[in-house]
Amino acid sequence: MDKLTKQLKRDAARIDVQVSDELDRRITASLQGITPQMPERPPMQRRPPVFWWASSLTGAAAAILLIVMLNSRTELHDTTIEPKQMSPVAVATAPTIQWKAESAMLTGPLQQELEDLQSDIKKAEEKVKRDIGL
Repeated sequence: MDKLTKQLKRDAARIDVQVSDELDRRITASLQGITPQMPERPPMQRRPPVFWWASSLTGAAAAILLIVMLNSRTELHDTTIEPKQMSPVAVATAPTIQWKAESAMLTGPLQQELEDLQSDIKKAEEKVKRDIGL
């Protein structure tokens, strides 16, 4: 991480931005002249009690109808349980994909970065152990 931090600091130091005085005054004036406006909330519309009764009755009627339909479709058999004959179902087979997997080989810079990160983690662990007295 030390190299990354140094690189970021170097990149930040190379940034050169200049703002003209006129633009700076205009930005300041804009920021000071703006007051946040709260959006108006639309008034809440209350539904009449008839709506709630109608929706409740409709839901209850639909549930009862579903229960009746499901119960009317079931067949009552004798007390002896016989295994049902299952008809064969044609299942479409998907083509198989030949996966060619290879282990990734780390390139030199990635390997170096990994080693640097491992080193930073080890240093941090040692510092924490020192701080807590282990």
